[in-house]
Amino acid sequence: MSNPNPLALIVGAGSGLSASLARKCAGAGMRVALAARNISKLSALGKETGAALHACDAADPVQVETLFGAIDTPDLVVYNPSYRVRGPFLSLDREEVRKTLMVTAFGGFLVAQAALKRMLERGHGSLFFTGASASVKGYAESAPFAMGKFALRGMAQSLAREFGPKNIHVAHFVIDGGIRRPDGDPRAHGRGADGMLDPDAIAETYMAVYRQHRSAWSFEVDLRPWVEKF
Repeated sequence: MSNPNPLALIVGAGSGLSASLARKCAGAGMRVALAARNISKLSALGKETGAALHACDAADPVQVETLFGAIDTPDLVVYNPSYRVRGPFLSLDREEVRKTLMVTAFGGFLVAQAALKRMLERGHGSLFFTGASASVKGYAESAPFAMGKFALRGMAQSLAREFGPKNIHVAHFVIDGGIRRPDGDPRAHGRGADGMLDPDAIAETYMAVYRQHRSAWSFEVDLRPWVEKF
C-alpha cells in the first residue's frame, strides 16, 4: 500500500539549508529522505525529522540509481551539493577543478535524470536546484565554481522548458550571499542584524515555491540579505 504523505528527497544534506528544509518538510507532514556521502553527521537530524538516511555520492551514477531504487518516487527533490576550489586560474589543480564540476554540475544531471524518469511515470513532481551568486556572476579566482554553477543553472532552464509542460515544476534558487551557520558565524560580524541569509527563511521560500499553483510557477528566485549588493 502506498504512503499518502508526499516524499521530499534532499540530496547533499548537511547542517545548514538542508537541515532547515528537512524540518520544514517534516513540519508540513511530508516524509523526508536525506542523502549525503557521510550520513553519520545526519543522525541527530534524522531522529528529529523522522528522515530516512541514505549514503550517496551524487557524482556516482551507480550510487544515484541505488538511491532512487531504494525510495518511493519523490514529490520534491532538492539538489543541494556543492564543492569549490579557489585560486589564481593558472595555478588551479586540474583534479580539484574536475571534482568541482562533477559535484556541482554532473551530479545535478544524474539526480535530475533519475528523478525526472520516475516523476514522468507518475505524472507530476517538483525538482529544485540550489544555486549561488556564482550562478550568474563569475568572480576573480573562482572560475571553477562559476563553471559548475553556470552549468547547473543552464541545465535547470532547459529542464524547466522541457518538463514544465509535462506537469513537473523545475526551479532554480540563486542564493546570493552567505548562509548563516547554525552554531554562530564570525562572518556576520559588522553586517548588522540579518546581514546573512537565515537558512530557515530560505527554506520557507522553497516551500512557498513548492506549493505554487502551476498556472503561476516560478522558475528562478533570487534570495539575498538586505545588506548584500546586487
